[in-house]
Amino acid sequence: MIGAMGHHSRRAWLVLMILVVALGCAGPQIAQQAAAPQPAPTAQQVPAPEAPASDLLNAVLWMQRSVEYKASALTAFALARIRLDQALEDRSWTAAPKEQTGAYQSLPPAVILDIDESILDNSGYQAWMTLKGTSFDPKTWNAYVNTVTSQPIPGALEFAKYADSKGVKVFYVSNRTAEEEPATRKNLEKFGFPMGGAVDTMLMTRKQPDWGSAKGTRRAHVARSYRILINVGDNFGDFVDEFRGTEGERLKVMEEHKARWGREWIMIANPSYGSFESAPYRHDFKLSEAEKRKLKRAVLDAWPGP
Repeated sequence: MIGAMGHHSRRAWLVLMILVVALGCAGPQIAQQAAAPQPAPTAQQVPAPEAPASDLLNAVLWMQRSVEYKASALTAFALARIRLDQALEDRSWTAAPKEQTGAYQSLPPAVILDIDESILDNSGYQAWMTLKGTSFDPKTWNAYVNTVTSQPIPGALEFAKYADSKGVKVFYVSNRTAEEEPATRKNLEKFGFPMGGAVDTMLMTRKQPDWGSAKGTRRAHVARSYRILINVGDNFGDFVDEFRGTEGERLKVMEEHKARWGREWIMIANPSYGSFESAPYRHDFKLSEAEKRKLKRAVLDAWPGP
């Protein structure tokens, strides 16, 4: 009995030792598996920030990408050429009814062209503001002007050259500043716009003490020596000095000159900026963008909906 028990004990001890050895060999692997770092969870992609909302988006898109804008500008300058030929034949014709006084009929002919968005396309600057979600600033505008990268509005260069070929002096009456004149002149010269020869045809704001943003004094300066046949612009203030009134006042002035539009006054479409935009908030540029937008929305004539 005791012998049998010894035999069984030895077998039990053998089995136990085999288990201990097996567990000892497996232990490091189990420990390694337990200590192995867990794979990092897949990082969720952070959504890209939304593009800043801008009131300029559709306007700049239309000016840069649409054939409708190009066709509109070409139409305006084609009409300007027709009207110029008519004006040359009619000695009583003038595009400066307020400033053209005295015996102007015998004066040599001239045309007045605004620059920005009338003959040069600055939509690159407008696009930059749109994408950055910012607004006009004289410093960034001056930096843009100095790049000398503005392109001619469709039809503008051809009209200016046509006028020059007819012996018509081409004057540029612009609210770019006198400090911006060198870069502006270089930009116009780059494309071959007529520059007036010995006559200074670049009439920039503040170039003379009384040359403010209203252009009447500069039109009067031209009218003293030339018969102004055609005036081309993109803003109400390119034609009259009463552009800063209320919407009702502006409409009244526009109606008073109704016969001049498309005759001696040629308007180039510009939906991106101008006195039309500031009229709803009474041209108070100190207001915040939110306040300006609120007042602009308030004047819209909206359908009440279904």
